[in-house]
Amino acid sequence: MSKTDKSAYMSETARNREPVMSTFTQDPESLGANVLSVALIGPEELGRRAIVTALSESQQAKITREFSSYPELDYVPRHLEEKYDIVIVELDSNPEYALDLVEHICSNTSLTLMVYSARADSELLVRCMRAGAREFLTTPITPTSMAEALVRASVRRPATVPPKKTTGKLLVFAGAKGGSGVTTIASNFAVALALESGSKTLLVDLDLPLGDAALDLGITSQFSTANAIQNINRLDSTFLTKLLTKHSSGLSVLPAPDKYTPIHATDEVIEKLLSVTRQDFDYVVVDAGCSIGSTYKALFEGAATVYLMVQVTISELRNANRLIAEFYRPGGPKLEIVLNRYTHRSLGIDDENITKALTMPPTWKIPSDYPAALRAQNTATPLALIDSPISKIIKQMARTACGLPAVPEKKKGFSLFG
Repeated sequence: MSKTDKSAYMSETARNREPVMSTFTQDPESLGANVLSVALIGPEELGRRAIVTALSESQQAKITREFSSYPELDYVPRHLEEKYDIVIVELDSNPEYALDLVEHICSNTSLTLMVYSARADSELLVRCMRAGAREFLTTPITPTSMAEALVRASVRRPATVPPKKTTGKLLVFAGAKGGSGVTTIASNFAVALALESGSKTLLVDLDLPLGDAALDLGITSQFSTANAIQNINRLDSTFLTKLLTKHSSGLSVLPAPDKYTPIHATDEVIEKLLSVTRQDFDYVVVDAGCSIGSTYKALFEGAATVYLMVQVTISELRNANRLIAEFYRPGGPKLEIVLNRYTHRSLGIDDENITKALTMPPTWKIPSDYPAALRAQNTATPLALIDSPISKIIKQMARTACGLPAVPEKKKGFSLFG
């Protein structure tokens, strides 16, 4: 690299996990329309303060978040492009890791990425350029050199900022005990939600390894959640589309494997899967089965609502009580308890004692209608498409989830007498 090129690149050297620790935060929405928002990533405190000082005299940019440690590579910061115009990364604390991080960010976003270092050798410059960095700043950084870099970043900034894409609503169905009917209600709820909302809806069967949502819906699929989990590093919108199966109702389905397939999915894997699905769908319904303990964080942290399926038996009420005490706290996802196969005073337990056992009243009561359930199963026709007491409640649940009145308003008929 010639001296001229090196000099040019040092001045003009671009792409998601939440910060491991953040020491400063400001809402980018509060900045002026022409002020560039900056995310600063640097484990070394003095280096970050030098960047802050260099930016303090500029009216062009403002640091809106500081990361005091490097984010993990397998969890790309999902909101960087949505919230920031520039990301500035320190190289010196761990050069190899920092370069991997730079490449990871630049390959997933189109924002301007700058790096800073006390070193300025040509090999490091070339590696930064290849990783995708647009500016290389050598410490100590003068306000002038920072201002020039910001001018170039401002030129690259789109004239109009595209509207931020909102992520889909995550709705999780989990059971207090095996056999509580999670799959039946989750799959039929998803069908009803697709029909009632008219929006893009996806059902993900995470009742692994033996989920059977596809059986309840009468569909077959070549691919499954196993394919998504086993290829999590390459999972994106395009790859996901190839794995899905469409139901006649318009619902998209990512079913569980057709054959017994032992799968170990970490919180990070489940979170990545749900993140990708929520980018493409307005509603993502998850059949989590009854094994919620191992994936609690990934399933519930981003959920809008968790539907806890319970049958009125002593053992299930006890399990539900323990789950509620352990996992559901103020500030978490909205919890709606669904009593399935409900009959009045089942086993001599009245509504007052049910509420006392659960520590909260149930939100929904789905009646016991064995003939309708058996008919739906034998004909591979979802309950949501059959007129029955069960489908009536499921439809109300779906309408409420998408912001519609639980019961549609009756249209007034025309009358000569008004």
